This record gives sequence, structure tokens and C-alpha cells, in this order.
Amino acid sequence: MTEFTTQRTIIEILKSIYESDEPIGARLIADKLDGIGFSIGERGVRYHLKILDENEFTKRVGYSGRVITKKGISEINNALVGDRLGFVISRIHELLYNTTFDPIEKTGNIIINLSVMDKDDFETNMELIHAVIQKGYTVSPRHHIFKEGAKVSNITIPRGSVGIATICSLTIDGVLLKHGIPIETKYGGIIEIDNEIPVRFTDLISYTGTSIDPIKIFLSKQMTDVTSIMEHGSGLLLGNLREAPIIAYENIMNIISKLNNADIGGVIGHIHAGDTVLSAPITPGRIGIPIYAGVNPLAAVVEKGFEVSTYPVNSIMDYEDMDEIF
Repeated sequence: MTEFTTQRTIIEILKSIYESDEPIGARLIADKLDGIGFSIGERGVRYHLKILDENEFTKRVGYSGRVITKKGISEINNALVGDRLGFVISRIHELLYNTTFDPIEKTGNIIINLSVMDKDDFETNMELIHAVIQKGYTVSPRHHIFKEGAKVSNITIPRGSVGIATICSLTIDGVLLKHGIPIETKYGGIIEIDNEIPVRFTDLISYTGTSIDPIKIFLSKQMTDVTSIMEHGSGLLLGNLREAPIIAYENIMNIISKLNNADIGGVIGHIHAGDTVLSAPITPGRIGIPIYAGVNPLAAVVEKGFEVSTYPVNSIMDYEDMDEIF
């Protein structure tokens, strides 16, 4: 095993511990590593854990397993910078590959966002979510509710909380790719709305230049003003921009129409070639496809002062498990 491979393995072990909501043992860590191509076995994991413990990157908790220390978290943040910058887009590619949704049959896997909130706030929050959905500033009215204790990807819904899965706009990318259209996820950003009309992207972050999902960044900075749009018709909300070859335009529009019939939409009607789309730069010879973010309804909830933890591009879920329209 080369020094670089060893370093990568150690970082992946630290990530597995960091992403776990409870102490995790060598066997589960080995299973996680095996799933991403690091097949070193339980014995190999135990060897590396001993080194991590000695360097105070991890700490043993009885017989339950390991937890990560502050020093270990710092090591993750400082190690393999180039790899971390590509992590978000790599995760997106993985989920796009696993998207199997067929808009005609209305079956298959879709990509979801996950939001977690206090269950005492749930009914009030759902009224606001419903209002934003009715205005069309999201991807789909379909959703799924997770009760406390449910495990969604690497997130466990805490006691006293509920989780809500919303359809992520990247589901559209996955369907286009399955139809042979080379779609590229370019930017996440803030879209200005004036008199209920999308005007321009005011802020953009490239998916290939960040270690954190751009939409999560904008959410954490509370840069939206969805509430103002609902009350006055003007404000700021979340959106994404994709690029695709000009030659695929008609096919793209046909697939988008089929997706709309399956309650998956959010595509803004400014699809065209040129220097810019909604003031965002477009590569010559390609068209820009702007799409509202699936978590806009949750951004509105946060604006009202409710505590919500949102995880964009969280995982894959069967479309048939998504509940009907509100």
C-alpha cells in the first residue's frame, strides 16, 4: 500500500466515524470502506484505528466503538484538499448514476433532500411549505415524512423531531442522463424574483469549486427572502443552473414535459443558448437550464424563525414511496 493510499484510507476511516451519529465499530467501518472501494477488511481497519487512537484523532467509547475528536475533525479539514474540492460533484455523479426514474411509468429512484425539524412545529411549517409549493417555486409537491429514529442515508432523525424528504432538482439531471443527454451541473445560486418573474442570479457558486454543496452554503448564510416573494411578489430564492448541448434542446424539452406530468418540475422557462442565462455565464455552444431548488419551501420556514436542518442532495429514494400531492 503506497503512502498516498494509506493516507486516503485513514481519511476515509475518519470520515466514516465523523459521519456516524453514534460510536462506530471496526466491522461497520470496514463495510463502509468496502462500499467505496477501500477493501482492507476488519483487521486492516483495527490496525489503522490503533494508529488513530495513538495520535488522538479518535477515542474509544467502551465496547461501542470509536468517536472522532476535535483533532480528528481538524485532520479531515486539512487533508487531501484537492479531493475535498471534488467531493460534492463526485457525490452528485454517484447519485445521478443511481437515478432510475422513468417519467412515463412513474417508477424508479429519485434524488431527495432531507430536512429535519421539531415535531411540535411540523403542522405550522407544513402550511408554509404548502404555500410555497402552490406558487411553483420548488421541484415537486411530493414528499415523504420520516418519524424520529428513522435512518436516512447517514442521518438519524433525532428524538422529538421529524424529517421531510423533498425531491431534489438533480433528479431531472439523472433522467436526462439516462436518456443520453450529457447534462452538466454548473452552479448553485440565489435567484432574484421581481413581480413573480425570475430576473437574474445574484450569487453563484460552482459545484466543482467547493467542498460543501452550494445550496447548503446559501441556506446556512440565510441569503433567501422567499417570504417576501410570497407576500409581495419580489425577493430571493434558491436555484441551480445546468448546461447541455444545443443540439439536445428539443429532446430536453420533451423529457421536461414528461417529468412535469409526473409532478417533477421547477424548470424556469429561460432555457436558451447565449452568453448568459439569468445573468449566469453559459459556455459557447451550450444551453443553460435554470431550475428552482427543491428546498425553497424549507428556506421560507427558516426565515420565519423555525429551526430546520437541511441536507441537500441527501440520498436516493423510490418515487413510489413519496406521498401524493399535498
